[in-house]
Amino acid sequence: MKFYIISTTAYSEENFTLCTDLTDSQIKKVIEPIILIERAYGDEYTNASLVDALRDAYPNNEIHASFGEETYLEL
Repeated sequence: MKFYIISTTAYSEENFTLCTDLTDSQIKKVIEPIILIERAYGDEYTNASLVDALRDAYPNNEIHASFGEETYLEL
């Protein structure tokens, strides 16, 4: 499993984190078209809807998302 920080806008506070066994290309294959449609036609999406699209496309994979501030633990 890998952690990905997904950034779809210029605003870092709108980023979200995925923990998944999907590959980079699988994630891009699903998310990129949604983003491009929004930019071209104004069809809005949410981070949750992007995660839902991944889960719909890959129902047998592990896909976990975090939409808030990440907590870092320094030991």
